[in-house]
Amino acid sequence: MSDLVSIIMPSYNTAQYIAETIQSVINQSYQNWELIIVDDCSTDDTDIVVKKIKDSRIKYLRNEKNSGAAASRNRALRIANGRWVAFLDSDDLWKPEKLEKQIRFMTKKKYCFSYTDYEEIDADGNKTNIIVTGPKVITQTGMFNYCWPGCLTVMYDRKKIGLIQIEDIRKNNDYAMWLKICKKARCYLLDEVLAEYRRGRNGSISTHGYQELVKWHYRLFRFAEKENCFSSLINTVRNMIFGIYKKKKYVKKKMLEG
Repeated sequence: MSDLVSIIMPSYNTAQYIAETIQSVINQSYQNWELIIVDDCSTDDTDIVVKKIKDSRIKYLRNEKNSGAAASRNRALRIANGRWVAFLDSDDLWKPEKLEKQIRFMTKKKYCFSYTDYEEIDADGNKTNIIVTGPKVITQTGMFNYCWPGCLTVMYDRKKIGLIQIEDIRKNNDYAMWLKICKKARCYLLDEVLAEYRRGRNGSISTHGYQELVKWHYRLFRFAEKENCFSSLINTVRNMIFGIYKKKKYVKKKMLEG
């Protein structure tokens, strides 16, 4: 377990959170990593915050114009050097043993695509006691049914998957990536909470309404997957149905002790 991990982190106006996020990477028990941050023309102090953190493993790039998370992730993936590729948004957090446990899981089982459970926190970092998991195995059909993995939990083996580049869509671009990868490999669940997802931050996808989500799902299938209008509509409806199923089966309230 000595291979380099490339951590892909798009950022936009997360000066309030990004230092804590980076620290969760620095705190990893697995230390052979590079963190590639691509800032999408933030208008806050994100660049100042990042530049104060002195670690040669951190690469900070800034887009010339605001281009969206898809373009930022594509840019980071093109310069990634690691065998393993992991994803972490600039306001989310990892548990200290996230990388070590996931790499051990994938190496032992000879998997090349995996994800883990995660816990939700609110905008201020307080625990909500909500745990999100998913299917043990996600096939290509299963991934088209719904976006089961949380972006902050995904890892894949670049030696086996190769370079992934996605279409320039503003939302659901992480899902677009999983749809490409699942055509090459199944995705396996490491059933352990190894990350914290910040829900409710202003501007995040979790704050948008149902109609917006439907529109973004349709655009994903229509433009990223290049399906015809009918297939895009069918897959969007299928996504909505499985979204309800996920909330019932895989989103759980953690029982408090005492």
